[in-house]
Amino acid sequence: MWPCGGRRQRRLGGVALLVVVLWLLLRRFNWSELIPLQLWGRTLGLQTANSQFLLEGMPFRIFGGSMHYFRVPREYWEDRMLKMKACGLNTLTTYVPWNLHEQERGKFDFRRNLDLEAFLSLAAKNGLWVILRPGPYICSEWDLGGLPSWLLQDPEMQLRTTYKGFTEAVDAYFDHLMPIVVPLQYKRGGPIIAVQVENEYGSYAKDPNYMTYVKMALLNRGIVEMLMTSDNKNGLSFGLVEGALATVNFQKLEPGILKYLDTVQRDQPKMVMEYWTGWFDNWGGPHYVFDADDMVNTVASILKLGASINLYMFHGGTNFGFMNGALEADEYKSDVTSYDYDAVLTEAGDYTSKFFKLRQLFSMIIGQPLPLPPVIESKASYGAILLHQYVSLWDVLPALLQPVKSEFPINMENLRLNESSGQSYGYVLYETVIFGGGHLHTRDHVRDRAQVFVNTMYVGELDYNTVELSLPEGQGFRQLRLLVENRGRVNYGLALNEQRKGLIGDVFLNKTPLRNFKIYSLDMKPAFMKSLRHTAGWSTVPDYFVGPAFFRGRLWIEHQPQDTFLKLQGWEKGVVFVNGQNLGRYWKIGPQETLYLPGPWLWKGSNEIVIFEERTAGRIIQSVDIPYLGRTQYVD
Repeated sequence: MWPCGGRRQRRLGGVALLVVVLWLLLRRFNWSELIPLQLWGRTLGLQTANSQFLLEGMPFRIFGGSMHYFRVPREYWEDRMLKMKACGLNTLTTYVPWNLHEQERGKFDFRRNLDLEAFLSLAAKNGLWVILRPGPYICSEWDLGGLPSWLLQDPEMQLRTTYKGFTEAVDAYFDHLMPIVVPLQYKRGGPIIAVQVENEYGSYAKDPNYMTYVKMALLNRGIVEMLMTSDNKNGLSFGLVEGALATVNFQKLEPGILKYLDTVQRDQPKMVMEYWTGWFDNWGGPHYVFDADDMVNTVASILKLGASINLYMFHGGTNFGFMNGALEADEYKSDVTSYDYDAVLTEAGDYTSKFFKLRQLFSMIIGQPLPLPPVIESKASYGAILLHQYVSLWDVLPALLQPVKSEFPINMENLRLNESSGQSYGYVLYETVIFGGGHLHTRDHVRDRAQVFVNTMYVGELDYNTVELSLPEGQGFRQLRLLVENRGRVNYGLALNEQRKGLIGDVFLNKTPLRNFKIYSLDMKPAFMKSLRHTAGWSTVPDYFVGPAFFRGRLWIEHQPQDTFLKLQGWEKGVVFVNGQNLGRYWKIGPQETLYLPGPWLWKGSNEIVIFEERTAGRIIQSVDIPYLGRTQYVD
């Protein structure tokens, strides 16, 4: 009986094996659907042969989408991933922001919303491969392209080169980052099938040895999966490094752009690492949108040519806090708080017409039913919120802040703060004593925008375009105060080494340089905001008051909190904090008129709202259930 049972079991096992083999053969050309948990015995990883990708030796196409864990509340990571799967995507791409993981030199943070290991593991759980883009530079419309500002303490610093001060810092960072990443590679049973070497270096290309350095920094720390580079067409030939597959970034499919890849690498698969599904916005400009039909038709054309693709962005999210980047071409332009990007999902993770059009396209290509899209979470309109208390910045200074005293003005990064890491973001107040008035001239040393006060009287503003003011005459000695805002460091281009903020040189009164400053750091970190909550001096807001000041109110929520949007009509410019979370900047010049407030950051019951208003304050803000990102303009 036992031998007979054994033969029967072997026959059944053989049939089962045959079924599995036939199933794999039938799916041979649809390996795009395979997910991390469906592959065992991983040895080969992602490879290239005969102008196509192979995964474990089988043809594979990358249908990717970008989503950044640091721009999305952790509670929503899985929801966005499930929506990727429902759209037909098989791969998630993400940057890794060095300036969040090492905000102070030598102090590394991979907790809570920065838990990269949890994010990548969740991608695997939800059936997504990962292309990791660890930088060290990431661009991404993110402050200084993800590089920590303390690097700029060195007056000789040469970012993105083999300058010793830069490579030593990168090595120390990678020594902490790579032990998290290496176990999550494909060949170790994880979801990472490829790792990008730097980012768009062909558009910078200041050091011919730099890309080799970054590649070896990855390999020497245990990266074994396929390496890739990523550049626009003009930078392709300058951003190459031996041993890495070159990929291209664009929005419009120009004739021959994919064939152009053959001129820099022969017989390799074509991949669009960044197909730009929309565009980002700058303060003072329009809200850019990209036509959904044009976008989907271009994606279809790319796929018809046999290329793999990554949608940048699938879900943009938000530049919470002070983390937005900036552009500096003809003039300096800082990016808005929202990173909606007119992407496939909205800033709050809702579906757009692009999602459903892409879902239909990918479904036809894959030839298999896709998972049902998750149900959208409803948004709340909590109505008007009264800001009933205020405290002037001038009253806060002596109680909460100890100034740095210096004969000369010091830029933000070089202030002796945060265990010698300087100040990275926010505002800096420079105070000095003057006698009389006259002609104030910055010689273009303000970065990026300064409000000027004599004692507490507002005089005017200084920035890149306005470099001089007339100060009124007065009796005796008076305080001259310059409240300087860092509006965001440039994240792209050749000016990265010049991104120091605050006063970066002398300011002159009647041609005489000002001296003997008290310098107050207003980085508005959680510890400062906690101290502010308990400070004396909060009082009822009068009928008319101008900033700079902090305003406080309460939002009461009866039931389970939901996402909402804060509209600041009647306010001029500032920053909003809810339960200690920095939502980001607002500015009446637009285009953005609402700030996204995620439901997980709200509590059932009382929620504290604090607004730092630079100038003209309203009395209420509105909680609405629909965002307004401004007057739209189609991307050319």
